[in-house]
Amino acid sequence: MAAGGGTRNWRLVRADTDAVPPSARRFMARARQRKLRAALPWLVGAGALLVAGGLTWLVYGTSVLGVRTVEVVGTQTIDPAQVRAAAAVPDRRPLARVDLDQVGARVRGLAPVDKVTVVRSWPSTLRIEVVERVAVAAVPANGQFTLIDDAGVPFRQVAAVPSGLPTARLATPGPADANTASALKVLEALSDDLREQLVAVSVTSPVAIRLELRDDRVVIWGDDSDSELKSKVATALLKRKGAEIDVSAPTIVTIR
Repeated sequence: MAAGGGTRNWRLVRADTDAVPPSARRFMARARQRKLRAALPWLVGAGALLVAGGLTWLVYGTSVLGVRTVEVVGTQTIDPAQVRAAAAVPDRRPLARVDLDQVGARVRGLAPVDKVTVVRSWPSTLRIEVVERVAVAAVPANGQFTLIDDAGVPFRQVAAVPSGLPTARLATPGPADANTASALKVLEALSDDLREQLVAVSVTSPVAIRLELRDDRVVIWGDDSDSELKSKVATALLKRKGAEIDVSAPTIVTIR
């Protein structure tokens, strides 16, 4: 109580900014800047993680970048629809989640396919590049002909021998068949002149190979050894008369 019986009145007064010394204000400002600088990398990192997570979800977890087109190139005799069916890629499947190796393996399961390359073409196309097998001979069987490639793989049946393709008389054509391997080795060694006249190569065993030429002429080849030399000798003798040329021993040739 104040003297004279009066009442004392109290009130709170907020200190004006000017009441804080400049040095203290500078200290507090620097402290705030240090806190911001310390937090900035965390904020940037968190933002980057959020963006990366969103992009990952967009690419791998949604159909926004899903497969809408399966493009097939390089086919000559195969229907592209067969390739797409063999690839078996679900529509709208996220392109990033397509297993390219598995797709390639499934397409290679088609007999006429030799090589396959599968690539992504963003944003929504899967591209399948096919290299088909090339026939080097036709093997007669049951009134039809089985085409084989340079590895001896049978890959297609046809009703007639394609133009320019020799016949290969083989009992069991295939990559693991010794007679097939011998026939392919001989065919590879033939000169252009021999190849032009060749009708069929007959292999009853790896040591019993013969070439059937036009005009009912025959070249007795023997085994597949020294095939390049035999080819040169047989080519040189094509102008000689005789229905049978025996080059099985290329240094001792007989013509009948």
